[in-house]
Amino acid sequence: MRLRATGDPAKASQKPHAVVIGSGFGGLAAAVRLGARGYRVTVLERLDAPGGRAYVFRQDGFTFDAGPTIVTAPFLFEELWQLCGRRLADDVDLRPLDPFYRIRFDDGATFDYSGDPAAMRAAIARFSPDDVTGYERFMAASERHFRIGFEKLGDVSFGSWTDMARVLPDLVKLQGYRSVYTLVAKYIRDERLRRVFSFHPLLIGGDPFSATSVYSLIAFLERQWGVHFAMGGTGRLVAGLVDLIAGQGGRLRLGAEVSRILVKGGRAVGVALASGEVIPADIVVSNADTAWTYRNLLPEEARRRWSDRRLERTRYSMSLFLWYFGTKRRYEDVPHHTILMGPRYRGLIADIFKRKVLAEDFSLYLHRPSATDPSLAPPGCDAFYVLSPVPNLDAEVDWRTAAEPYRERLAAYLHSTLLPGLEDSVVTSRLMTPLDFQDRLLSYRGAAFGMEPILTQSAWFRPHNRSEDIEHLYIVGAGTHPGAGLPGVLTSAKVLDKVVPDAAALA
Repeated sequence: MRLRATGDPAKASQKPHAVVIGSGFGGLAAAVRLGARGYRVTVLERLDAPGGRAYVFRQDGFTFDAGPTIVTAPFLFEELWQLCGRRLADDVDLRPLDPFYRIRFDDGATFDYSGDPAAMRAAIARFSPDDVTGYERFMAASERHFRIGFEKLGDVSFGSWTDMARVLPDLVKLQGYRSVYTLVAKYIRDERLRRVFSFHPLLIGGDPFSATSVYSLIAFLERQWGVHFAMGGTGRLVAGLVDLIAGQGGRLRLGAEVSRILVKGGRAVGVALASGEVIPADIVVSNADTAWTYRNLLPEEARRRWSDRRLERTRYSMSLFLWYFGTKRRYEDVPHHTILMGPRYRGLIADIFKRKVLAEDFSLYLHRPSATDPSLAPPGCDAFYVLSPVPNLDAEVDWRTAAEPYRERLAAYLHSTLLPGLEDSVVTSRLMTPLDFQDRLLSYRGAAFGMEPILTQSAWFRPHNRSEDIEHLYIVGAGTHPGAGLPGVLTSAKVLDKVVPDAAALA
């Protein structure tokens, strides 16, 4: 991809050089922020298009966002446009969704989850009138977690144990030692409603029964800013960020696979590509999977904290099985986002995270973007993807043979629930399995969200945004603080403003 550079090339070449490995949302946001602070930026992407997990598949007239589809905290995108003297709304049309999700239980009952407090109270009352008050108390607790976990601590660098020591009283006060599920259960009695308000950690790779209750903040974050969709697909946000980088004079190189980060005297001094090309740099930012970065791009002798042994002992998120498909008819009764809860909750999640087995049942997320933007499918057609959380590659599942039978099971389930006549209606199809996360996206163990978000792998305990081992090496994306999800990876880039020196200091 060629970007239109602006400004004086001679002056640009004199600026300190920042190399960004990977063009996921974390890497693109980091590039914009570094460009705004005076760096000459080169983004290196091994695939044939930018986006990382937010890659876009196009086939047979259909457009499929490969990964992120839920846009919350849109102000984090607006900040990036403002840094470039532009307005997000001029380039990207973000549409608020109502409801955020429709949750369908195994018995066919549905719950429309929205940001409207009155509508939520009414929906809760239909399931359990006694839990309306408990819901209000839970949302008050979610707001407390949001005020501290997101607003106060989200962009703290946690570069020192003293940073962690300062927040421990807040974490104790918030009962961060609880899981999200146990916090929800403290306020809500109905088991189906407990599922409704505790599933959010799955959106960032977490087990609701293990993820620290701090992540209950997501419920209030969604109420605060809503859930949005970018018309044209999430890829429009990727394209918009690429254009911002171009306007700053930055460069994006596709098909540029980094084979190692060059270290001299304990400092990152550039990268080497698989082609043999060496690119010098004043700073290096990795948006690649964090475990992959430390295990594969740096020599072990250069690492003290993140040794191979420590990385192997770390707990990683689940993986995902995704089926992207287009139909020759439209399913008008299916909303943009649907969560289909299976017959089990605790047991299924234990199968995925602890027992590491592929269960016979499943819970699913069904994305129908053409409900909001019909242009993503040919006329009279619908674009979908269905996502099933599955164990990462620690499980003994051979996805080379298991993928198609598993897809057939999902298709049969969707046919019997929301999409009658599905198999006769499918006109285009593709799959993504844990092997793709490992081999295509270079995610260690095929984990879709990097390290699992438990208390002992959060904040200071997570790989730091400024590498503990290598000077002038910085980390952004799901594998560092504050974690996965669009708000998390965009905020990880925001942390760079506090830990990366201004370009003028290196000139």
